[in-house]
Parts: sequence; structure tokens; C-alpha cells
Amino acid sequence: MSSKEEILRRLFELQDLKYKEFACKLMPTVNPENVIGVRTPDLRKLAREFSKTPEASEFLKILPHAYYEENNLHGFLIETIRDYDTAVAAVDEFLPYIDNWATCDLISPKIFKKRLPELYEKIKVWLVSGRTYTVRFGIGMLMRFYLDDDFQPEMLELVAVIRSDEYYINMMIAWYFATALAKQYEAVLPYIQEQRLEKWTHNKAIQKAIESYRIGDEAKAYLRTLKT
Repeated sequence: MSSKEEILRRLFELQDLKYKEFACKLMPTVNPENVIGVRTPDLRKLAREFSKTPEASEFLKILPHAYYEENNLHGFLIETIRDYDTAVAAVDEFLPYIDNWATCDLISPKIFKKRLPELYEKIKVWLVSGRTYTVRFGIGMLMRFYLDDDFQPEMLELVAVIRSDEYYINMMIAWYFATALAKQYEAVLPYIQEQRLEKWTHNKAIQKAIESYRIGDEAKAYLRTLKT
């Protein structure tokens, strides 16, 4: 039995049809026939177990995958890679095959945290790729790793200049700016005051910021006045 067949056998053993129904509603871009219905903790556990086998690297070479869960397993396996260059190469290879926000947002290799200056240069490339989920992934990495001690004001500009008709990019821009308001309020506020984002994204960022428990009531009241 090949590693792919073995993986599929294990995934179908973990199938939960009620969960499949729930997951499909959240992912309108994914064909329900390509969703098995495996809960994320079960997938993570399988990835941890599988990552210790020689077949794991073989599985990472098999693209595209047929099932949503195979893609998520692929993402979780990338997270276990301990060498930075290997992890980046694996992400680069995988990003063009991602077709939904959930798979895109779950990938966060631990090694990235240790190589933030190099990762930042890579993020700049992802942001201008023109591919929906590659751009979304780049914004997600900026949000995850660069809004605290490693924040630089220029990063806001990289995201603010992105223009797209893609809902899943614009939603991530809004999410990024809402999170940035919670963590770097003074630096971010001018982007909202000057309406540097497209109207829908601008309003969505304010809405998400107002929903955040990390932003004070006074700031929320002021942000409400900036809706367009």
C-alpha cells in the first residue's frame, strides 16, 4: 500500500459526517465531494504520528491532493519541518494548490519564528504574487509574527497598498488592520483616519476592531465615527 493510500485509509477511519456538513458550510469554495470530514485535533494527531515516518516526505511531494483533509495534513506536516529553508521551500511548493481560507490559515511552521528577518523578505514576495491564498498567507504571517516586538510601521504600508476583488484577500486585510489596531494603535490609526483602505475593507476592519476585547471603549467610540 502506498503512503497516499495508507493516509486516505486513516483519514476515512476518522470520518465524522456531521462535522463534514458543518465544515462544508464554512468553505463555499470547496466541493463537498472533496471533504472527508475529519476534525482538526484528529488531523494534527495523525500529522504528528506520520511526521516521524519516511513516507511523510514522500507525501509532501504528491501534489495536487484530492481531498481537503489531505491538504490540511500537508500543511500540518510542513509545520513539523525543523529546517527553515526546507520549510519555506515546502510552503512555496504548496501555496499554489491551496483553494480555501481554512487550509491557508492553519499553516504556521514553528521554525519561522526563529528566522523573522529572512521570513519578512519572503513575505514581501508572497504579497505581490497575485495568487489569492498566497497573498492571504503572507498577510497572515505578518499578522502572526510582526505585530508585537518585531513590528515595523512600513509593514502596514505593504498591506494597505494591496488591491483585490477577492473576498478572501480583503477579509484578511481587514482582519490584519483590526488586529494591528489592537496591538499598535497609534501607528495604525492614520491609515483608518485617512481612509487608506478600500471602503468595504476599511469598514470591515473597523467592525472587527470594535468587536475586539483588546481595544478600549474610548477607542471603539472614536473608530465608530470613522466608518464611511
